[in-house]
Amino acid sequence: MSIEIRVAAVLDIAEITAIYAYHVRHGLASFEVEPPGEEEIRKRFDAIREGGFPYLVATDEGRVVGYAHASPYRSRPGYRYTLEDSVYIDAASAGRGIGRRLLDALIAACEPTGCRQLVAVIGDSANRASIALHRVCGFEMVGTFRSIGFKHGRWVDSVLMQRAIGAGDSTLPET
Repeated sequence: MSIEIRVAAVLDIAEITAIYAYHVRHGLASFEVEPPGEEEIRKRFDAIREGGFPYLVATDEGRVVGYAHASPYRSRPGYRYTLEDSVYIDAASAGRGIGRRLLDALIAACEPTGCRQLVAVIGDSANRASIALHRVCGFEMVGTFRSIGFKHGRWVDSVLMQRAIGAGDSTLPET
């Protein structure tokens, strides 16, 4: 396997957009119902990078086959030490361990931000692959919102998982 993990670049936006669009159209990981275009994905990309948060891609022979990023969990100041992760893999590349490599790299890239918690909000409680990925990367199950979303003609749960990063809650953050 020739998978490489690197920091995402503006030149990756088209491939990131295509990967995300597939998941919006066919999956339940995202509760968006219409895939955003490249301009919107670029705005989201810029906001994450300008915030000082990691945005990574996995490539296979130069082609983007997955991406992961961390962004603020919520906008209110009390949540400023908590991030939410997102990991998406190209459908043709699923099952190759790319998600694990991306999530491991993302966790490592989150530690220098000074944040202390990383949250996964996983669409669909039947999304066993994402739940297992997060569990193997140190996340613990913290709850499930039952039937919180409606997509593809059915009610969809959100599974919440969490793991400490850096010192976690063992010390107070530097202010």
